[in-house]
Amino acid sequence: MNILIPLLLGIIIGYILRERRKKIDTELLMSVSVLVLIFLMGVRTGNVKIDATKVLLYSIAIMISTIAGSLIFAKIFWREKS
Repeated sequence: MNILIPLLLGIIIGYILRERRKKIDTELLMSVSVLVLIFLMGVRTGNVKIDATKVLLYSIAIMISTIAGSLIFAKIFWREKS
């Protein structure tokens, strides 16, 4: 429900503003909105307590597995053009 109210308000405001002769620069508004969203997500993420060492080890394991899988896949399916 928290998502629907701003969505509906945006649709209504967009419908009202589409009849205006002067166009509104939405690019700046969208950029500011995205930056505010990223900032708020960072604040929210910073409040979460995690074991950084465990996350680092999981990330390294996923990275190595991804690279190894890509290399194995490339080695199996690579064909030289003649």
